[in-house]
Amino acid sequence: MISRREFAKKTATVLTAIPLLQVNNPLLAFTGNAKDKLEINLFSKHLQFLDYNEMSAAAAEIGFNGLDLTVRPKGHVLPERVEDDLPMAVHAMKKYGLNMQLFTTNVWDVSNEIDKKILEAASKEGFSHYRTGWLTYPKDVSIVESQAKYAGEAVELSTVNKNLGLVGCYQNHAGNHVGAPIWDLPAIFSQTDNQFLGCQYDIRHAVVEGGKSWELDLRRIQSYIKSIVVKDFKWGKKNGSWEPINTPLGEGMIDFNRYFSLLKKYRINVPISLHLEYDLGGAEHGATKITMSKKEVFARMKKDLTFIEDAWQRAE
Repeated sequence: MISRREFAKKTATVLTAIPLLQVNNPLLAFTGNAKDKLEINLFSKHLQFLDYNEMSAAAAEIGFNGLDLTVRPKGHVLPERVEDDLPMAVHAMKKYGLNMQLFTTNVWDVSNEIDKKILEAASKEGFSHYRTGWLTYPKDVSIVESQAKYAGEAVELSTVNKNLGLVGCYQNHAGNHVGAPIWDLPAIFSQTDNQFLGCQYDIRHAVVEGGKSWELDLRRIQSYIKSIVVKDFKWGKKNGSWEPINTPLGEGMIDFNRYFSLLKKYRINVPISLHLEYDLGGAEHGATKITMSKKEVFARMKKDLTFIEDAWQRAE
């Protein structure tokens, strides 16, 4: 038995702690005001020529909040070494004040033991969101049947994510990938726990595939968006064929003012990964040796980062 005064005091203490629990929950960290300052992560693929300490120092110096760490074959952390090497990468990131939010994988099949180890290790280190592997449609199976199969696998993956406190994000990559037509994805995600599995929305790929209908695609997928990729492109001829040509932000076809305005309208404020797929002396492709000076590579990264921050503030 406790006195009424003691009971009231204990109750007040518990109630006071509840908001703190919500603020510190990584799964709820991006549900606030969509006009707040963005948290921008640099895709570590573009720093593959640096070790953990050097890449973390560079990202922090340029001004990024974190790294979208590659945990996949030929990535900064190899899947078979995730239990040993991921803690070392995280130690370097923490040393320079970088956040553990995003990491990129080839994970989809949770019956794969290595894939499960990747998710378990990342959860243990405090990451919250990751990009999954891509899916394709087999030629000898109908699209409807394939979607039903992938929907079942998505349920299994979202269950694992829930148990580990992770959010899986499937990228809408242009080309012959599942999700290139954005309307594929709701059919696959519809049976999952939407809090733990959704879309990594890539505006570059959405415009490549959707042309002027990308706004409808965004409207359709907006409730499933869990992270976003920012990059730009324009159409051009390469070896006589029309192809998407990657460009620095603001030099291509993406209407960032309209795009960011719609993100604010839909109150989408999720982890951001900046990709730079134009000429960086090989760093755009994840080269371990580059032909451009580090100073120039870092300057181009800083320019794109500044573009995002300024464009976000201008968008209404």
